Amino acid sequence: MKLNWESALLILLVLEILLFGAINPRMLDINMLLFSTSDFICIGIVALPLTLVIISGGIDISLGSTIGLCAIALGVMMQSGLPMSLAVPLTLLLGLVCGLFNAALIHYTGINPLVITLGTLYLYGGGALLLSGMAGATGYEGIGGFPDSFTAFANLTVFGLPVPLVMFALITLFFWVITHRGRFGRHLFLIGQNPRAARYAALSVNGMPYALYGMVGVASAIAALVMVSYFGSARSDLGRDLLMPALTAAVLGGANIYGGSGSVLGTALAALLVGYLQQGLQMVGIPNQVSSALSGALLVVVVMGRSLSLHREWVRTAWRRVISRKTIGA
Repeated sequence: MKLNWESALLILLVLEILLFGAINPRMLDINMLLFSTSDFICIGIVALPLTLVIISGGIDISLGSTIGLCAIALGVMMQSGLPMSLAVPLTLLLGLVCGLFNAALIHYTGINPLVITLGTLYLYGGGALLLSGMAGATGYEGIGGFPDSFTAFANLTVFGLPVPLVMFALITLFFWVITHRGRFGRHLFLIGQNPRAARYAALSVNGMPYALYGMVGVASAIAALVMVSYFGSARSDLGRDLLMPALTAAVLGGANIYGGSGSVLGTALAALLVGYLQQGLQMVGIPNQVSSALSGALLVVVVMGRSLSLHREWVRTAWRRVISRKTIGA
């Protein structure tokens, strides 16, 4: 039976946990495995819609700044006396607006999404710092004093599972259904594989980015809400370290950086793989800087592997030429 990539990722995830468990037995404790996901599950929450963007042939590197902007905006609204029942929907709306703004810039300028989202990364990050300064939270001190009902949310359980993990499972199910079991997904893959053919097929090539980048914006806002609830503080730097792990999870999960292919389930498993890698390295005493370097190295290796797989025929031809030359020379 052929082993698919999702099964391979699941096996790698189990082996990773067993390896770290052999070094530190605490890693094998089921409660630790479940509740430690709250430390990194936001990687998966933003990596899932990012996967769809990559499948379409786009990219969004502004999501970290969007998280910081949404987080600090939530803190400012709470500080101004706005009830959380209103502040939370407004935070989600802000995330949506950030995503739609990215899509509009890409649509109307025709500039590469990487360049556009690089610009909005600094725009949203600067806006977050500006709001933080206006609120009196100098530097990365953040805004605290959130209601207990809100800060307790990230620590609640449903059927014995932490709420952030349950949210991640539901978000994964949602994206899996729309990507792999619906018309939206079929159109998405076609646009990523051949935008010109998609236009001839009368698909909404210009409208698709609004849905995709909008979902990244909303997911970033959800991640901001979860992180503010978990840490009890709204800071402008909350999403700063999420971009690289999220990109790694999307690409490791099977998303083709050139567009046209990807797997939601693969991204979900890869997010857990990357998250437990960071968790395991911390538990065995490896500094965070080394963990970040390993995540970056993993991304480079995966991208190189994907590139080689896409050009495997060229590699085979080149290898045959080398072998033939050696044979003739002998």
